[in-house]
Amino acid sequence: MLSRIYRFYRDGFRQMTWGRTLWIIILVKLFIMFFVLRLIFFKPVLAGQTTEQKQETVGQNLTR
Repeated sequence: MLSRIYRFYRDGFRQMTWGRTLWIIILVKLFIMFFVLRLIFFKPVLAGQTTEQKQETVGQNLTR
């Protein structure tokens, strides 16, 4: 059963023409969204803090 599923997808990907290009575009967009944007916009707020400081920061943000 698993080998039939594997062969189905393997043969399907081999015969793709536009599909490969679209998959490459999708993977590049995912890389940009999850790695590049995270480094620029979503910096870790709690990095370098002690446990008590982290608890205080989280508590302040939850009670706003």
